[in-house]
Amino acid sequence: MKAIVIGAGIGGMSAAIALEKAGFDTAVFEAVKEMKPVGAAISIWPNGVKCLNALGMKEPLRALGGNMAFMAYNDAHSGSTLTRFSMKPLVQQVGEYPYPVARAELQAMLIDTYGRSRISFGKRVTQVEQTEHGVTAWFDDGSQAEGDFMIAADGTHSVIRHYVLGESVERRYAGYVNWNGLVTIDEAIAPADQWTTFVGEGKRVSLMPVSDNRFYFFFDVPLPKGLPEDRATLKNDLKGYFSGWAEPVQRLIERLNPETTNRVEIHDIEPFSRFVKGRVALLGDAAHSTTPDIGQGGCAAMEDADRTKDLVLKARKRCDVTHAKDAEVTAAWYADLKNETGERVLAGMCDTIEGGPLG
Repeated sequence: MKAIVIGAGIGGMSAAIALEKAGFDTAVFEAVKEMKPVGAAISIWPNGVKCLNALGMKEPLRALGGNMAFMAYNDAHSGSTLTRFSMKPLVQQVGEYPYPVARAELQAMLIDTYGRSRISFGKRVTQVEQTEHGVTAWFDDGSQAEGDFMIAADGTHSVIRHYVLGESVERRYAGYVNWNGLVTIDEAIAPADQWTTFVGEGKRVSLMPVSDNRFYFFFDVPLPKGLPEDRATLKNDLKGYFSGWAEPVQRLIERLNPETTNRVEIHDIEPFSRFVKGRVALLGDAAHSTTPDIGQGGCAAMEDADRTKDLVLKARKRCDVTHAKDAEVTAAWYADLKNETGERVLAGMCDTIEGGPLG
């Protein structure tokens, strides 16, 4: 049997590699002519790591990952540590390490594992049809592809989602803007082996180590949608939003490169239960686009189990607490962090990780 895979992102490539390991023929079609991953980096939690291990990428992934041995929350203004704890208990319980990795490098690993020359780029789907014998995809260049079934991993703006559901699904603005990028590790900003997050005012600044002596960083600020901000004003925008924050935050703003820093208005999609229509199945963001607040978007695309509704809603709940949708709830969280030993945070992470299909 032959699978048509639409989309060469994390979900599409993971699916194509997994299908071939299971004995299926595959053909991968990607809308863009050149892959430019959205976002600077991604945290691959142990449930995602186990998927990549099973697909034969255990060692390549480790070469890309940063050493995230500790986790800490710091006060926004004083910079003082609210809580800091080792990630060892999580690793011991779930049996794998988490790996923050640069998105472009993760994408290249997946594509090269499958075979870059085998992917058809510049193929944007315009129409899908199926019969009892197979499925056909038409592309905007007039070409078409036929197979026994289709995996639709065409992202949060999925064209095929409408075909599967029979209706359009609107994305929901989560209420905050995220800036993200990569910067050389500087221990005057944060320890090189730690996931460090500064919190206050419903905002956060976070740094994770990735390979090649780099931090992945991101800033979150609750803001109205559609503000006229771009790379030209990026540093001044951040200086304004984080005025009065601790010196490491100011140092990070000075060090970042506006030309390689992304600004993203964060959205998700209300969970729905229908992922399959006949020979066509939705996968990844096409099926369950989520906010990045529990770091499971990419992992869910690798797993794609039925629990994705729970992950989307769990991320939405964490999003609201982190970004002060209810100021009193967020203030209580900040206060709780001062007494946090790591047990509750790690227990929540373990619960999410162990809920995956590989345990």
